[in-house]
Amino acid sequence: MAVLGIDIGGSGIKGALVNLETGEMLTERHRIKTPAGRTPEDMADVVNQIIQHFDYKGKVGCGFPTVIKKGVCKSPGNLDKSWLNLNVEELLEKKTGLDFTVINDADAAGYATMTYGIGKGEKGLVVMITIGTGLGSGAFLDGRLIPNFELGQIPYKKYKKIELWAAASAKEREELSYKEWGKRFNKFLEYVDLIIAPDLIILGGGTSKNFDEFKEYITIETPVIPAELRNQAGIIGAAAATLHKAPKV
Repeated sequence: MAVLGIDIGGSGIKGALVNLETGEMLTERHRIKTPAGRTPEDMADVVNQIIQHFDYKGKVGCGFPTVIKKGVCKSPGNLDKSWLNLNVEELLEKKTGLDFTVINDADAAGYATMTYGIGKGEKGLVVMITIGTGLGSGAFLDGRLIPNFELGQIPYKKYKKIELWAAASAKEREELSYKEWGKRFNKFLEYVDLIIAPDLIILGGGTSKNFDEFKEYITIETPVIPAELRNQAGIIGAAAATLHKAPKV
C-alpha cells in the first residue's frame, strides 16, 4: 500500500510515496523551501504543490513541527502566530481536497523509527530527539506513542525554550563548532535524563547523520544512538500514521 507522507519543517517541506508494509520510500523525496513568512496559507500552498508533483489522489500523512491535538495546532512554535488553534487537517483538506492525518513531526519520526527502524522491539521508555530548526521529541512506552512530548520547550536561562540555544539552527546561527554545540546539546540531554529518565534516546533529523562529530561530548549514562532512517523518518512515520487515524463520523 503506497501513501504520500509529507514532513513540514521550519526550513523545508518534503514529501515522498511510502510502502506501508515495509516502511520503504518508493520515490525520491521532493523538497520545497518553507515560505519565509511561515503562514498557514503559504505553507498549505507548498503542501499542495508537493501533492501535484506526485499527481497523488489518496490519503496523506503529514508531520507538523509543533504540538498537534486532534488535528489542531496548540502552539505556533517556530511558525507564524496565526497557526495557533488552527485546525491544520481541515486547512490542508480544504486546500487539496484530500484526506489528511496530521501529527507532531517528532512523533512521526519516532513512529517510523519504532515501527520500521532501530527502535523496533525496544521496551521501556524510549525518546526520539529530532535535531533540526528546533528540538523535537517523540516518546514511546513499550512501543506505544505518548503524543506531544515537547522536551525542546523546556525553559533555559534567558531563552524562552532550550531549543533556541541547543538546536541545529543555533549551531548554524552562531557558527559553533561541533565541540561547542555538542556540549550544549549534552546539557539538553542532561535535562531530559533528569526529568523523565528514559531507557534509550534515539537521535534523528539532519544533524544525526554527523553523530560521530559530536558523540564524544555526550556524557549522560542513558544510551544515545543515531536513527538509521534519519531525514526520511518524518516522511515515513507521517505516512504510516494514516493507518491509525480514527474514521470520521
